[in-house]
Amino acid sequence: MSNQFQPQRRQFLKQVSGTAGLTLGVAMLPASRVVGASDVVGEALSPNLFVTLEPNGDVNITCHRSEMGQQIRTAVAQIIADELEADWQRVTVLQAKGDPAYGDQNTDGSRSVRRNMERLRQAGATAALMLRRAAAEGWQVSADECVCDNHKVIHSASGRSVDYSELVAVAAGLPVPDSDQVSLKPRNQWRYIGKAIASVDLTSVVSGNAVYGQDVQLDGMLVAVIQRPPVLYTRPKSIDDKAARKIPGVVDIIEMPGASAPALFAPLGGVAVVAKNTWSALQGVQALKITWSTNEHSTYHSESEKQRLIDTAQQAGETVRQRGDAQAVLAASEHTHSATYYAPLLAQAPMEPPAATAWVEDNRVQIWACTQTPQATRKFVSEALGLSPEVVEVNVTLLGGGFGRKSKPDFSVEAALLSKQTGTPVKVVWRREDDIQNGYYHTVSAQYLQAALDSDGTTVAWRHNTVFPSISSTFSPDAVSPSSGELDLGFIDNPFSIDNMLLEKGQAKPHVRIGWLRSVANVYHAFAIQSFADELAHKAKQDSKAYLLKLIGPARMIDLTEDGAEYGNYGDPIDKYPIDTGRLRNVIERVCKLANWDQRGQQGRYLGLAAHRSFLTYVATVVEVTVNDSGEWRIPNVYMSIDAGTVVNEGNVKAQCEGGAIYGLSCAIGELSAAKGAITQSNFHNYQVARMQHSPANIEVDIVDSVAPPGGVGEPPTPPFTPALANALFAATGKRIRELPIPLTIR
Repeated sequence: MSNQFQPQRRQFLKQVSGTAGLTLGVAMLPASRVVGASDVVGEALSPNLFVTLEPNGDVNITCHRSEMGQQIRTAVAQIIADELEADWQRVTVLQAKGDPAYGDQNTDGSRSVRRNMERLRQAGATAALMLRRAAAEGWQVSADECVCDNHKVIHSASGRSVDYSELVAVAAGLPVPDSDQVSLKPRNQWRYIGKAIASVDLTSVVSGNAVYGQDVQLDGMLVAVIQRPPVLYTRPKSIDDKAARKIPGVVDIIEMPGASAPALFAPLGGVAVVAKNTWSALQGVQALKITWSTNEHSTYHSESEKQRLIDTAQQAGETVRQRGDAQAVLAASEHTHSATYYAPLLAQAPMEPPAATAWVEDNRVQIWACTQTPQATRKFVSEALGLSPEVVEVNVTLLGGGFGRKSKPDFSVEAALLSKQTGTPVKVVWRREDDIQNGYYHTVSAQYLQAALDSDGTTVAWRHNTVFPSISSTFSPDAVSPSSGELDLGFIDNPFSIDNMLLEKGQAKPHVRIGWLRSVANVYHAFAIQSFADELAHKAKQDSKAYLLKLIGPARMIDLTEDGAEYGNYGDPIDKYPIDTGRLRNVIERVCKLANWDQRGQQGRYLGLAAHRSFLTYVATVVEVTVNDSGEWRIPNVYMSIDAGTVVNEGNVKAQCEGGAIYGLSCAIGELSAAKGAITQSNFHNYQVARMQHSPANIEVDIVDSVAPPGGVGEPPTPPFTPALANALFAATGKRIRELPIPLTIR
């Protein structure tokens, strides 16, 4: 262990000698630092763990992302185990705590595989190389003559083999190779990557042994339920808690610190009922009598705000991308078409509402939470308590859905504040009512589109103005215009080959906390663009598929800078992930073949088509509907084609497409409204989500076999669903749907 080495990018840091096992982590250090043996075993490097070989040869793989049903724990294990040539039956997956040593741990933006696949492969391959070198040293041969195969190192020339368990102690004493010494397996030798392997959490989930945020139990733990202000940034004027204190099991009633702009990830405030059990806390909250203050948000009414957004969208906005002179062509054209699209506020509504348990003791904080952002949890908890982040330990449980809501750690901060005040462990339980009425919402939006058509029905000009309160308002109270990050989500990157295009944005003030929801701005942008494309096809009396392909134009790579726009591209390099219309065209062709699109008329079937690129992945969706004499519609079939580049687990991709379609249905039929600043819905009896009778009876998924770099999977299936459904309902009823939610009965 006296060897020194110069760490390179993706260099591995941790070596443990003897029977302690062989542990490897990804380096997060400056390349100029010389790391010696004392550093390698030191505390500063110990969190950087991805691969651990135990003395018996068993493999522990640490997943640094949160598991919320997208099966990232399985995918991470597949990637590492493949390069390590590990026996899948000897692999255990561990969940990482929140720690900056792992780099970005935010489980959002469908980035877990595409941002980590190469370094995770490197982690597995480095371990494999060290095992090969250990075996070669014992056999007195070159490591190049040895190969790893299913948990053994084999010397091909002599036929000798040795199990990993017999190599761990020797390998742990070897220097960690530089990344340029490590070779990755060719694609045709992949053992696990690309295969449909069952979830590593399957047994624990179906047996009821899996631990979610709501499941955490600690000795002496109290449970808190909080009545939060109904209107943003309001506070209690008076609190009558006499009845609540008489509820058996209620321990204390605590007024929480009030919130003010910017919202950030701080709690909203309110009144907490702390009790010995959840039932007592729930009963106590219901017994509270609180009078709330009022402020500028108390006049917010969703109906009047809807009209204001529509009026703004129909006016000239600020130009964000321009090609040719769309305004002049529109003004001179004899054939124009326009439409306004509206989408309301939505809640993420994961099946498991937020929950966090905190234990603040002797200036040390432990958090157990169903969080998508463990490092942000560390940061905001430490700031709220006035402590260093280093004393905050965040334990990530399984998440019963997230969809962006659990990327905000306000619920963990609430638990920490209450634990500090009570001196005991406290679990904060959010009710469904809290989730619906006090969340970070998917923003309301209005969009106005205009097009000019020539005598052949070809679109020769396109104008699109998008207006919505921005997520940026959560971080800056002065933000009243869509951010570039939101405009990059299916708006600026419009793929249509139209000579004259004008894309604009308008201003809108927020009156609630705005946050991320699965696929974010892609949801309403895809709804408007793909619905309008279908309208133009109908106006031109042309087939919807043929017209959409004509709008997209020939296969090409789009350079947005030619139109004065800046690349956002989801934060990934455009040379690695170009905007490729050929891939978009391909999924349209494939899904229409899958759905038997050209025969729909003869078969008496009503189909709607939509396609969209989001999170570097291309998805086309065809929805089939039936409508009875009463106007009630059903979805017998959904067809999807997805090109997500290199796929780690085909089974998981299919599952994400199925789930994304059903989530898209919830986006299509859901609506939050507000009166006097308060959300009027409270639970699933009046907040509509996809139910069995309206969910697709059958979903067929086509996965494009691709060697392109991996794109996102969790979010891209959602955006095309709503416009495909709306277009199918038009085909069946002749009625256009430009405003969401879509009614469950079309009259």
